[in-house]
Amino acid sequence: MGSAGQRGRPRSGEADVRLLDAALALLLDRGYDRFSVDEVAAKAGVAKTTLYRRWPTKDHLIVAVVARLQDSVPVEYSGDVRSDLTRYLGEIAAGLDRMRRAGRPATSGETSAGLVAEVAAAAARHADVGAAVQAMFHRRNALVLALLGQARERGELHADVEPEVVFDQLAGALYYRLLITGRPLDAAYIDRLVGSALRGASA
Repeated sequence: MGSAGQRGRPRSGEADVRLLDAALALLLDRGYDRFSVDEVAAKAGVAKTTLYRRWPTKDHLIVAVVARLQDSVPVEYSGDVRSDLTRYLGEIAAGLDRMRRAGRPATSGETSAGLVAEVAAAAARHADVGAAVQAMFHRRNALVLALLGQARERGELHADVEPEVVFDQLAGALYYRLLITGRPLDAAYIDRLVGSALRGASA
């Protein structure tokens, strides 16, 4: 049913938006352990059956929230591949940092991967969640690989550069720092990371 003050049921697209908005707000406030799918439905004013038809488990819903956040970050080639990658990775790093702090006080000094690690663990435990995560990254990474391909065609990168290898260096380092070392994902690190990855690839 719709929330108080509204007539009828929300349309399908409207329900999706409300559910994902509510899920993000609760996820950032509560973190993974205290995140409740039923509470998301209540907050969104959408029937629980509607939510579960779209996302059968808590982990599926969280993956959908993460996918939506990723889709909000544009991937565009401007003619300056270093600038483009630095901007893109900077926005992704900021989002990851926000996710790992979900459910923690603003003053918390914890450096664990938090929610990001929980999503990775769920993907490893459940094949269907893992498939959803892989599909999300495959779709998003294809945009970055296309950007690197454009830079190669424009002569910014060597003709024999493999976009996938360059991007693996960038994404691998980012997630290693997040999941393993817990070191900051700040602008200075992103700048050094992109510069190092492109040093041998730039024409």
